[in-house]
Amino acid sequence: MTKYKTMSFALVHMTVAFVVVYLMTGSAAVGGAVALVEPACNTLAYFFHEIFWERRTRRKIGGVGFSA
Repeated sequence: MTKYKTMSFALVHMTVAFVVVYLMTGSAAVGGAVALVEPACNTLAYFFHEIFWERRTRRKIGGVGFSA
């Protein structure tokens, strides 16, 4: 189920990116480029975000935690 939900969200994300940029620029080419590049960058950012939170959680469990 998670795999399908992730693919569905990716499709929604790319569609929204395309529509917003197309409406702002009137260019399908620019909209298409942004619809591919922006989600890829966002995915990379999310990867590092997850690493940060995983380390934060491990430190908190180990007694060295951060204050929220």
